[in-house]
Amino acid sequence: MNIRKLPSATKAFKYPLLIKSILAYSTMLEPENEIVYKDQVRYNYFELNRRVRKQANVFKKLGLDGGQTIAVLDYDSHRYLECFFGIPMTGNVLHTINWRLSPTQILYTINHAEDVVIICHIDFLPLLESLATQMTTVKNIIVCADGGEFPRGLSLPIVGEYEELLAEASDEYEFEDFDEDAVATTFYTTGTTGNPKGVYFTHRQLVLHTLSISITFSAIDGACRFNNSDVYMPLTPMFHVHAWGFPYVATLVNTKQVYVGKFDPETVLKCFIKEKPTFSHCVPTILQVLVTHPATQNLDLSKWKVVIGGSALPKTLAKAALQRGVDVITGYGMSETCPILSTVYVSPKDKLNPDIDFQVEARTRSGTPAIFVSLRLLDDEGNIAPQDNETIGEVTARTPWLTQGYFNEPEKSEELWRDGWLHTGDVATMSSDNSLKITDRIKDVIKTGGEWVSSIDLENLIGQHEAVMEVAVVGIPDAKWGERPHAMIVLKEGKTLTKEDLKTFMQRYVDDKTITAWTIPSSVDFTTAIPKTSVGKIDKKVIRLTVDG
Repeated sequence: MNIRKLPSATKAFKYPLLIKSILAYSTMLEPENEIVYKDQVRYNYFELNRRVRKQANVFKKLGLDGGQTIAVLDYDSHRYLECFFGIPMTGNVLHTINWRLSPTQILYTINHAEDVVIICHIDFLPLLESLATQMTTVKNIIVCADGGEFPRGLSLPIVGEYEELLAEASDEYEFEDFDEDAVATTFYTTGTTGNPKGVYFTHRQLVLHTLSISITFSAIDGACRFNNSDVYMPLTPMFHVHAWGFPYVATLVNTKQVYVGKFDPETVLKCFIKEKPTFSHCVPTILQVLVTHPATQNLDLSKWKVVIGGSALPKTLAKAALQRGVDVITGYGMSETCPILSTVYVSPKDKLNPDIDFQVEARTRSGTPAIFVSLRLLDDEGNIAPQDNETIGEVTARTPWLTQGYFNEPEKSEELWRDGWLHTGDVATMSSDNSLKITDRIKDVIKTGGEWVSSIDLENLIGQHEAVMEVAVVGIPDAKWGERPHAMIVLKEGKTLTKEDLKTFMQRYVDDKTITAWTIPSSVDFTTAIPKTSVGKIDKKVIRLTVDG
């Protein structure tokens, strides 16, 4: 195809898409809106900008002049938000450490990412002390003491306390322009086997992701909208895929931001009462805690908007949230995708539908592709699956912000990007109106007696029993049938349920042809807690190992 390009003026400036432009706009509209950290810190966007400049001077004094990796090992905080900007804006790379990993995995990510400096909350100093002799690249540790004292006699190369270092630093700093394809962030995603894999994202990718979320959640009239009149309180750890990118959006449009630190229901409740958040995002487990916690039963949740991701939103939980007035929808993405690929679109007409079951059905799908996202489903033969809401295929994606590979893992990178599309490992259906429904992870689909069974569909059905608080379904080996469904169930307090009761309950879905009798779980475990991953997802790998063992 022929195209036309024209010469630029000799002095024309090619504007790079850099994270510094997001922060620069934060004093443009509502700069007096606040950044809040628990009950300890409260300042406006002018102060945020000033502190980021101070942070940049701290890095400069440590000799961090770009291209080096600075890690953060902290709870959600104003400091973390400052690092979202100050580290990449100085040309360095932000490594968000998942503190829920095992010590061995954390050590691996520190060494693999080649961290030079770690900004560490005081709670994690014992962990780093235990790893001190094995960290191969770390030269300096900055401690975040939360206003308290910290031990000074450790063998770690501690250069000072975060607030003390900022207090000593100048607030004059001019952030340079540089190549928008410079790496800005990295973090590690864990799989079922092997070491964690490092994904990475550039300034250009993060700016475009921010703009897409901004438009998707504001310009389109749908459910769960987000703008600078909201009070934003993330309940997703900031180490997890940039807290889904929303801190960048909130900063761009000067939204009030509230960070709760280490998560516990009481702290969140206090923030609810005092700060009155209107927009959050979290995994289903967190929503379950807040909707069902005794202390929230008299709390007005009708102004709260919540995006759920990380795991499928159970229909029973969606219904419970809607009955409390929560404007809840689901989103879909993964670590490799920055993360957002799709979010539920509830049209203005459908928002007015009073039928709660209609709302539950609409809001628990996986969503419509976000702006600038291309998705296609591939069947077992590699053909594009039709959008008939029935044919299952693997979700493959193209957007401007997908990781271009795994850091120092060329073979796995090629596998991720085979045929020029990023392969998610998720299987789904898509409707004629472009609405995606994830039916399972490829590894979690149950094949029993030649029949494919969705573990997510079974979880939704079992979860509708009035005694069930939480459920996970996995396939376990069976000598005759290949696999059979196994259910792990947590019961509501004071409720009882037997395997036979469950079979009787599931029969209704056999009778109305929702499922076949063959898909009713052959075995059931009742437990007090279902295993979770480091980011709060149900850990089906552990469940399978437990059952097999």
